[in-house]
Amino acid sequence: MKTSAKVLIAAGALAVLATPILAQQRRGGGERLPQVCRAEIVKLCGTDRSQMRTCLREKASELSEECRGELRKRFEQRGAGTGAGASATPPTQTLAYGPDSLQALDLWVPQGASKAPLVLYVHGGGWKRGSKNNATSRALPAHLMAQGYAFASIDYRLVPRNTVEEQASDVAAALAYVLKRADSLGIDRSRVVLTGHSAGAHLVALVGTDERYLKSAGLSFADIDGVMPNDGAAYDVAEQVKIGARMMGETYKQAFGTDPARQAALSPTLQATAPNAPAFLLLHVQRPDAVTQSNALAEALKRAGTKVEIGSFPGEGLRGHMEINRKLGQPDYPATAVMDAWLKKVLGG
Repeated sequence: MKTSAKVLIAAGALAVLATPILAQQRRGGGERLPQVCRAEIVKLCGTDRSQMRTCLREKASELSEECRGELRKRFEQRGAGTGAGASATPPTQTLAYGPDSLQALDLWVPQGASKAPLVLYVHGGGWKRGSKNNATSRALPAHLMAQGYAFASIDYRLVPRNTVEEQASDVAAALAYVLKRADSLGIDRSRVVLTGHSAGAHLVALVGTDERYLKSAGLSFADIDGVMPNDGAAYDVAEQVKIGARMMGETYKQAFGTDPARQAALSPTLQATAPNAPAFLLLHVQRPDAVTQSNALAEALKRAGTKVEIGSFPGEGLRGHMEINRKLGQPDYPATAVMDAWLKKVLGG
């Protein structure tokens, strides 16, 4: 049986709905699944809810078209009720873009889309931790899907087992994987933005200023329309090592080493001579190092003739740093409107 993101609900989404499937009534008074569908699920996976998520992920394609349709309808109803503080809509599918277990991505595509612009997200975590699942509890996927954008959240290999250079290559490889399959996934490969938070902000800025990473994946700056780094503070590595040595010194040393030439090669601000990606939006809260680093990167991009905007928002310290990642996409969060306007300008529509 063929599966299609346009027609079927993904196995991951089925698993999310597993807990209330057998309940007498869905939380909030929603419509109960038809008896035939519930019986089908019990026959396929049994009644042990602790095992049901795994079973549905593995065997979702064995459900009838009618039952999948009923589940999809409830899934969409749940997504439509996503509020400012709610979890995001589960991804439509998870794809492997490389042989390593961390070379994987979650992809959200609006129902029925055939040419959705793509926003690809890179998580933070000091280059040594974090997960693509970071996006699934945020407002951003559902917010962007509601506006017709596809959204991908990627994992990448982590320090110290792998290098920052390999991480940037993973970002490019993940993008190349999706764009190669754009038609079948319902994505417009000609409209693409990269975004990332914290360490992810550094990585997308690096990929957007040093074209060798894209070239290694068979792409170029012509394949992306814009880059939106979110509250990064390592755009000039050597300067950031000086500023953040007391609290983050070991993290920076582990990621970037001590060789000045390597640190410079991994610094988007120092790589921002032309050419670069066509447009940047640098988001930050009021952390002194994020402000300083964002302003310096913006100046370097301007000198190269690259279009760049800065979005400066309330928030201080670690709390502000985490808040802009958690709340971006919530309608009442100030950065959301700035992001929306920039995406519309860069991606059109």
